[in-house]
Amino acid sequence: MQNEQTLSAWENVSEADFLARLNRVFAQNRLDRYLSRERAEKLYLLARRLFETNTQYNLSAITDPDGIIFKHFADCAALCPMIPEKASVLDVGTGAGFPSLVLAICRPDLRVTALDATEKKVRYVEESARLLGLTNLTAVCARAEELAATDLRKSFDVVTARAVSELRILSELCLPFCRRGGLFLAMKAKNAENELKAAKKAIPMLGGKLKEQKEYSLTDGTETVLRYVLILEKNAETPARYPRPYAKILKSPL
Repeated sequence: MQNEQTLSAWENVSEADFLARLNRVFAQNRLDRYLSRERAEKLYLLARRLFETNTQYNLSAITDPDGIIFKHFADCAALCPMIPEKASVLDVGTGAGFPSLVLAICRPDLRVTALDATEKKVRYVEESARLLGLTNLTAVCARAEELAATDLRKSFDVVTARAVSELRILSELCLPFCRRGGLFLAMKAKNAENELKAAKKAIPMLGGKLKEQKEYSLTDGTETVLRYVLILEKNAETPARYPRPYAKILKSPL
């Protein structure tokens, strides 16, 4: 059940209040260029849907208005400047649709594929996209290591992953989907430096190289958090033997 504090937070915030808070946080983080009235309204509807259906889908521990705006929407929208125009994007382990739904809303020029192995989460993302009229998002239920053996291998301009696993594991799952010259954006809240060091061997084995290590802060006016995005560029073909079965990836990371 939703806790009383979260219920009270939603009871005391109107759509106008939510939109004002959303615009303020995006402006504070220089993300306001990715908002329009229509996009902001879609984010509001998405926030309400996340709150109202969370008990059914068990999607997120963060369901209060301010938490969704700051820790989900602004956090995901921070990727927008890093993604080329009109790119095809694969979000691996999309969960509740973060960042896939936010990217599809804030960057309507993108073609977004949301991938997750949990059917109910994929169904939630798919239904959310339909209700919000997002024709640029497709949801797929599959395991990444199995889907990488299909024609979707090396077919995306950008691959993203947020709060899924450590970089060695993510690189093996995600880099095979990148076309040559494409990017893998690994979103990290902490320990990025250590993960990058641990993946020093794995990344080139999988056809990638570190292009940039972004470190930036996000704020909502009262709280400031550090965020990291490790940007890997695909500069060679991933050997056909990768990715391995997931159990093997976990047991023996590259």
